[in-house]
Amino acid sequence: MTVDLKIDWATTEAAQYACKNWHYTGKMPNAGVKIGIWEDGKFAGVILFGIGAANATNGSKYGLAAKNEIAELARVALKPNHKATVSQCVAMAVRLLKKQSPKLRMLISFADPQQGHHGGIYQAGNWVYTGVSSGDRCFVVFGERKHAKTIHSNGWVQKESWLRSNVDPHAKEVRLPGKHRYLMPLDKEMRERIEPLRKPYPKRPKQATSPQGKGGGAAPTRTLQTQAGA
Repeated sequence: MTVDLKIDWATTEAAQYACKNWHYTGKMPNAGVKIGIWEDGKFAGVILFGIGAANATNGSKYGLAAKNEIAELARVALKPNHKATVSQCVAMAVRLLKKQSPKLRMLISFADPQQGHHGGIYQAGNWVYTGVSSGDRCFVVFGERKHAKTIHSNGWVQKESWLRSNVDPHAKEVRLPGKHRYLMPLDKEMRERIEPLRKPYPKRPKQATSPQGKGGGAAPTRTLQTQAGA
């Protein structure tokens, strides 16, 4: 099947629509770069990149600057009946991102086994699998899960007892299991540096479904620190 596949910067509104309607979370993450996908002239979704939460994009452990040399592929939200492969769309988006931010040296992304994901799209793109990340901490406030960083940004104390006394009497702290971690080097030296970290790819769970849909740089035009196409 042939398809006229094009990518370009997406507006915040377009990204919100794609995430709400075509991603299982129904939410858009904090992402500074939003790249849209068009098939045969019709909008087919977005691929979002950002600086990540907590230590997700702390590049020091890989010999990089703590920030700006590493970014997170934060979301792939494509309509259910898209024609191009997800790995093809991701590869095109990565090339555009690299052109826009030439100082960027590596990408990181995660696949959540709790959602039946094993990272097939990263395996198809020859990303380097480095194992399962350590679990993360979050809080449930008013029935909604919030990252500890979000709790702090709201001016709240990251303690269950404090939240129950001052915000929501039913608030609770929960520990999230780890996720599969994938790295994509963006230059030869970086590839040689992280290749020794490679581990065998995890296999797809037998009963897993893959709910893709719901069912900086030198003088860059848009950077990971600003909203793209806002």
